[in-house]
Amino acid sequence: MTTGLLVVVAVLLLGGAVGLWRRGTDGRLRPVAAPPPGSGGRGAGEADVTAGAGEGVVESGAGAEAPEAQPGERIDAALLASLGVVPAPATLLQFSTAFCAPCRAVRRVCTDVAAMLPGVRHVEVDAESHLDEVRALGIWRTPTLLVLDADGRVVKRATGVPGKPHLIAAVADLLSPSR
Repeated sequence: MTTGLLVVVAVLLLGGAVGLWRRGTDGRLRPVAAPPPGSGGRGAGEADVTAGAGEGVVESGAGAEAPEAQPGERIDAALLASLGVVPAPATLLQFSTAFCAPCRAVRRVCTDVAAMLPGVRHVEVDAESHLDEVRALGIWRTPTLLVLDADGRVVKRATGVPGKPHLIAAVADLLSPSR
């Protein structure tokens, strides 16, 4: 009986710790570093993220994962076009699934922000219908939101539901005249 009680307590503590961690990280817009100056928009040895046959995707070995879009990495224009993204000063690229309740909340926040700020586009992508692109971009859960600049570089990334004020601040940085 003592062993069973210890297992229950350990599971509850572990579950509580994971829950607190998820609560603290969900919806946080993580900054993505800019590429080094003079690199033409890419870091040393970086290439555009593409969804071509095996490009940008690791397919060998058990548990192998696709690399997520690297800091300041420019996403290939053909990949963006296949997702329905057209050039804009700032793009909110949301990956969703059909039965995801948080995805609906992210849609509302992004739609509100795009309506408030001129030059901001919101594009929602059904992750299940675009598996190659999702893998190429390293999207592992929904909702995932990528904030793209005018050149198609990922500047912020969030999983979960970001707060509207934080999203406005992130997009306003892209729209400021000093950029």
